[in-house]
Amino acid sequence: MTDNQNMTRWRLILGGDSKAFGNVGLSEKESIMDAALAAIYDSDSSGKGGGRKGAGLGPSAPNLAKWLTDVRTFFPQDVVSVIQADAIERKGLTKLLLEPETLKNVQPDISMVGTLMALKGQIPEKSKETARQLVKEVVDEIMKRMEQDLRKAVTGALNKKAHSPISNFSATDWKRTINRNLKNYDTEKKRLIPEKFYFFERSQKQKSWTVILDIDQSGSMCDSIVYSSVMGSIFASMPALDTHVVAFDTEITDLTELCKNDPVDMLFGVQLGGGTDINKSVTYCQSLIQNPRKTMFILISDLYEGGVRAGLLRRLSEMHADGVKVITLLALSDRGKPDYDPNLAKEISKLGIACFACTPDRLPELVEGALKGMDLKKFEHKYEGI
Repeated sequence: MTDNQNMTRWRLILGGDSKAFGNVGLSEKESIMDAALAAIYDSDSSGKGGGRKGAGLGPSAPNLAKWLTDVRTFFPQDVVSVIQADAIERKGLTKLLLEPETLKNVQPDISMVGTLMALKGQIPEKSKETARQLVKEVVDEIMKRMEQDLRKAVTGALNKKAHSPISNFSATDWKRTINRNLKNYDTEKKRLIPEKFYFFERSQKQKSWTVILDIDQSGSMCDSIVYSSVMGSIFASMPALDTHVVAFDTEITDLTELCKNDPVDMLFGVQLGGGTDINKSVTYCQSLIQNPRKTMFILISDLYEGGVRAGLLRRLSEMHADGVKVITLLALSDRGKPDYDPNLAKEISKLGIACFACTPDRLPELVEGALKGMDLKKFEHKYEGI
């Protein structure tokens, strides 16, 4: 990198207020980048607004859609996510996300999904479909990333002779195949061109296992909620699994039917925030168990319990003793080490129950291990253990 390029980069980093780099010449493209960054990170031209947090993207800003377009055009996707998150925090962008023309220019990512989930009660009718499409883009991308490996893991664990669904025409899952390939519809030829076919697992004629996902819907668990909804949708589509999806704060919401139909519907059924009563939710989930030795219970929570701590430990211990495959995920996310209650996590781990954070890419290995009867405590050493 040349000295001029270095100077330009530092100029963009430090902004126009920097005396050392204020005179560096910028190209047209670099000027647009500089203006986009200045709208978030520089003080405004009038000197008002509290220094570096003062300018540009207040509720009356008329050029927000253009700003979002510039950001997406000139910055890499991972940088776009950071800038958007900073815009929400620094500039009160949240309210502006409720306008459909603004939503169309937002980079679809998990942070945006979390914002829309939190604001769902305030989204006006004219913006709801645009908001739903943004969430659907993120969900579809995660589905594409997780589905194949998760299906193989379940199939491989339950049917040792088959490591993937049987590709047999008579076993085609037409509803799922059509839904997943609608984006490939050829409008000129008026026909659907499937990119991938989906098949029912013919060897499984009845539900072999019950899977219960118990999801903490506190705001800090947003990423985990998104990934968990996709996981629940994948499980619910598999004939061998009887899947239940439950979300909780101080109250319990059974989202099983919503998740079966569409994970996007499930996400809009989540109520972010509020208190946390894990014990109450685990009590409800325990009532869903009919065959403990053929049940996998996954608690996804940061373990900041506001309910009866002793009752929670007792119920988890009962499940584990009865033969339920109990897993506690402190987070299901790509982000760093999660924030959680380490004391409660250690108490749960002492019960012989696996307790750790997991990335979506490692989830298939975990699920397969649970269905095969492996000791899941060993995963604590491989992943973000307590």
